[in-house]
Amino acid sequence: MPYALFCNDAQISKAYPDESDVWKLAQRSGLVVDVSSDDERPGPRRVLDNDYEIKPCRVAQGEDPAKNKAEAEQQSRMELELNT
Repeated sequence: MPYALFCNDAQISKAYPDESDVWKLAQRSGLVVDVSSDDERPGPRRVLDNDYEIKPCRVAQGEDPAKNKAEAEQQSRMELELNT
């Protein structure tokens, strides 16, 4: 099942094959924050900034989650090269 990033129940990202792919996108976009641990979980845990959620989604007609993932990874590599 594909996943996407949502804000206030509106899908704001393309669909990706796995939830972890959307976490990577959210991290690069600055939407992931670390919060302090609680008694049940040691160490910090990552959460999404206000009103953002990662949820299963339907794939739009003609959309390919695997292609979206490949394009996002390619863009990330290009950004790393430009920053070095």
